[in-house]
Amino acid sequence: MPASLAAVSGAGTNLLITVDDVRDPEVVAFLEAHVTQMRSISPPESVHALDVEALRGPAITFFVARDAETGELLGTAALKALADDAAPEGGHLELKSMRTAPHRRGEGLGAAVLVHVLAHARAAGAARVSLETGAEDFFAPARALYLRHGFVVTEPFADYRPDPLSVFLTLDLALRHGG
Repeated sequence: MPASLAAVSGAGTNLLITVDDVRDPEVVAFLEAHVTQMRSISPPESVHALDVEALRGPAITFFVARDAETGELLGTAALKALADDAAPEGGHLELKSMRTAPHRRGEGLGAAVLVHVLAHARAAGAARVSLETGAEDFFAPARALYLRHGFVVTEPFADYRPDPLSVFLTLDLALRHGG
């Protein structure tokens, strides 16, 4: 799949967002830092971050966002195809591994990556994108981002079970065409 550019207004950064095979050592280290951080915040049974090997699986489309001018790694996200009874095969995707470089948070980069990934999901014919995120205060900015982009709180989906430390969100792509 060809790379695409997403401009981030107000951040002064042009992002180059590409589909990636999760082999670049810099990307691997970025993801490992993500998993380590999640494990430092939530107990093991409430951490649902995918490891690097899982992100290389056939059901995953993995995205890397870099500064188009400097090449600096600024964010990641993944879409995982789900097979469940709530949507036609291929119609329900899960957002995973959404992370922005810690030193660049609050600049709108996460929103730009999210908009790009949701546009990709729509173009692929997905009907719904769901996600699990933490209920702790640390995750409040992430929850606010998803809610601003049309996600609504939902029940656990796929293989998830109720967990007081998890918040489940979903977006019906037919209801929201913007970003």
